[in-house]
Amino acid sequence: MADASETQYSPSIKKIIDDADSLYRKSASITRRNKIPSTKLIPIENQQEWFRIPDVICVFADMQGSTQLSAVLHDNSTARAYQLYTGTAVKIFDDFDSPYIDVRGDGVLALFDSDQPHRALAAAVTFKTFAKQVFSKNIKDKTGLDIGSHLGIDVRTVLVRKIGFKRRDSRSDRQNEVWAGKPVNMAAKLSGVSEDCELLVSDRYFKLIKDEHGLKSCGCPGGGEKVSLWEDIDLSEDDRFDFDKAKVLKPNWCAMHGREYCRKLILADNA
Repeated sequence: MADASETQYSPSIKKIIDDADSLYRKSASITRRNKIPSTKLIPIENQQEWFRIPDVICVFADMQGSTQLSAVLHDNSTARAYQLYTGTAVKIFDDFDSPYIDVRGDGVLALFDSDQPHRALAAAVTFKTFAKQVFSKNIKDKTGLDIGSHLGIDVRTVLVRKIGFKRRDSRSDRQNEVWAGKPVNMAAKLSGVSEDCELLVSDRYFKLIKDEHGLKSCGCPGGGEKVSLWEDIDLSEDDRFDFDKAKVLKPNWCAMHGREYCRKLILADNA
């Protein structure tokens, strides 16, 4: 009696599945890298080869309420909204020297190395401020819709390689980097449970923030007492997360001291 797969799949599909099954049964080759490599160095030729990078920080920004934007009824508005949100996110994260940036639907992820925790926070707060002051306001003025922004940050070890076809002639679009591990997934989930223009971060990431400019307010208005910028969030009953505690940041950059705080946060990684 013929194997069921002989009749379920065409010969070409059966070969693809058999090859994948054979590869799965082989041991992967894991090479440690201390920093996020250039995308051109991420392996694709050897299908067993992966890079392991410890303590990668993921900032995930996701548009809130994007389903209200209909490509059929409001195609022009939808196109401009996506460009304003995702296009600006990519440029802002690039300006903060994120080693890897990718667009995921109406969201953007930016990865930072283990020695860039304060820079990652500065980038997130900068985009958060833009989303509140420019993005949401412009969308409301043009469409009448309340479209906001979620943000989340997590840190964890990742495995990475390219999945797809190796570069051949002009066909370079059938491959993409796969980041296997917790930080991208957890950061995206944190963004999903945040309110509009809130930043939620895992407790394990929050422990990396040591500089006062990432922990306390400037005392505005009026030069008052500096207070904690963060509030505790209990996630112990939410099985989507592999940690029990998170922190939420609600304020945006202070109009008077935001630039100074941003600069000092960036410098904190070099201290």
